[in-house]
Amino acid sequence: MKQYFKSFLLVLIAHVCIISAHAQDAAANTNTDVMRSNGKIYVVMAVVVTIVTGLFAYVYSIDKKISKLENK
Repeated sequence: MKQYFKSFLLVLIAHVCIISAHAQDAAANTNTDVMRSNGKIYVVMAVVVTIVTGLFAYVYSIDKKISKLENK
């Protein structure tokens, strides 16, 4: 199960890198410029990071519970 989790994490990190590279190309968009100038882009990124971190913590806790049940 740990190998599956590591593989999933590696794929997710690669996906986030690809998305961030694509997001940098979209920086010329006026909506992005407006959000960046108002400082709201940092709020959006903080919310996204919080949600993703919460999902990782949830998946990790579920994995530990399932592993504990499998060992019984």
